[in-house]
Amino acid sequence: MSAGTAAAWFDLAGQVALVTGANTGLGQAVALGLAAAGADIVAVGRSDMTETGAAIAALGRRCHAIRADLGASPNFGEIVAEAASALGRLDILVNNAGIIRRADAVDFTEADWDDVMDVNLKAAFFLSQAAARHFLSLDQPGKIINIASMLSFQGGIRVASYTASKSGIAGLTRLLANEWAGKGINVNAIAPGYFATNNTEALRADANRNRDILARIPAGKWGQPADLAGAAVFLASAAAAYVHGIVLPVDGGWLAR
Repeated sequence: MSAGTAAAWFDLAGQVALVTGANTGLGQAVALGLAAAGADIVAVGRSDMTETGAAIAALGRRCHAIRADLGASPNFGEIVAEAASALGRLDILVNNAGIIRRADAVDFTEADWDDVMDVNLKAAFFLSQAAARHFLSLDQPGKIINIASMLSFQGGIRVASYTASKSGIAGLTRLLANEWAGKGINVNAIAPGYFATNNTEALRADANRNRDILARIPAGKWGQPADLAGAAVFLASAAAAYVHGIVLPVDGGWLAR
């Protein structure tokens, strides 16, 4: 392609993206990044999404909010159907919603295991399944972007179910890409490094852990949610048409260390 068409590679105008956990943090940043690239947004989450909706409207895009507790096994097909009906179509799914529980492995409870796995892995699979069924029923292409983690590559400590779920996301991304790439559906993942979000508040508040983490990051700072937006736009766009099954780190160089 010529340089004159480069902007078109990343143009999402006329497309609709469903983003889970879009009320705050990384999900909100991804939703705003996709909206800035031209997409209308369906924001899914347990909490009020007025702030996200207002920010999307300020970008000149539409936002439809769906309140749902993804850990309570909602009807995922109905969520996808509402998204497509509300804004007229569906082109992109971002499985961002996630929770974390911390405890030593010897003390980890079954409830904390199940809660995390239900939101982080089970919901991501069944929303992907519902989105793929929608794309296939219309014989249209689609993009699915999962949010993985540094713990898709590493073990971590005191976060047994989170590590298991994010390792599962990496494997699931590859499996779904194997099954759906030939059907016009791109399935990829983004693995954020250490970002300043609610999930990492405890780490940043621990002076020793915060110091050790910053010392390991070549960029020398925690990521900010907006730092994730570009990767999401890339994977959602025509520029990534031949990209399937990758887990893309956005980590300030953490894994290169």
